[in-house]
Amino acid sequence: MRFYWRALAIAGGLLVYFPLHYASKALRGRSPWARRFLAYAGRCCGLRVRVEGTPLGGRVLFAANHVSWLDILAIGGAAPTAFIAKNEVERWPVIGWLADLNDTIYVARTARRQARHQADLLRAALDAGRSVSFFPEGTTEGGHQVLPFRASLFGSLYPPMEGVLVQPVALDYGELTHDMAWVGEESTGANARRVMRDYRRIPVTVRFLDPIDPHAAGDRKALAACARDAIVAALGASAEPCDRL
Repeated sequence: MRFYWRALAIAGGLLVYFPLHYASKALRGRSPWARRFLAYAGRCCGLRVRVEGTPLGGRVLFAANHVSWLDILAIGGAAPTAFIAKNEVERWPVIGWLADLNDTIYVARTARRQARHQADLLRAALDAGRSVSFFPEGTTEGGHQVLPFRASLFGSLYPPMEGVLVQPVALDYGELTHDMAWVGEESTGANARRVMRDYRRIPVTVRFLDPIDPHAAGDRKALAACARDAIVAALGASAEPCDRL
C-alpha cells in the first residue's frame, strides 16, 4: 500500500504544480515549479535531503556520482538545473514528458557519430544561461564505489566557454547506499516499487563542492578525473589533489 499511496501523492502533486509551471513559463519564460515538484516528489519517496555547500547559479555543469534514480530528485530539488539523460528516457511514458518539462538534454551514449551534435546541445544550454547536471559514470552499477568518469561530455566544454565552470556534486546516502543503489538486472519498475515500498526515511546529503575551471584543468580527461577525485574525497576516500579555483 505504501507504494500506491506515494504514487498517488506524486500524481496529485502533478495536478497542483504543473499548471503553475506552464503559467510561469508563459509569463516569465522560466519556472521555479519544476524544481519544487522534484523536491516534493523526493519527499513523497521518503527522501530527506541535506544540502552542504552552495550550488552555483547560471552557467554551470554539475557532475555527480550516480547511485539511484532518486539522485535526480535530490539534485533537482536542491538546485535549478536541467539534466542530461540517455535518449531512451524520452520515450518512457510519463517520465519522458516530465523530463521534457525540465528541458532535459538527451544523448545517445553509444552513437559516436552524434558526439558533436550532443556537445553543441550542451554548449547551447550553457550559453543560454542554464545550469545542467549529469552523471559521468553513465551507470548506477558502482553502488558504494565511484566508477571512472567518462570524459566524452566534459569535452563539450572545450574550447573553454567564458564563465562556465564545473561543480562536482557528491551524493551520500550513508548507511542506506547499498539499499538504494540500482545495480544488477533489476528492472526500472521493480526498482521503483522496491524503493517506494521501503518504510524508512532516506537521508541523503547533497554536497556541492569547489568549482573547477575547465581551462585550468587542461583537457577533458583531466577535468573528468579532477571532478571524480573531488567527489571520492568528499565521500571519505583518498583522492589525488587537483588545481581548483
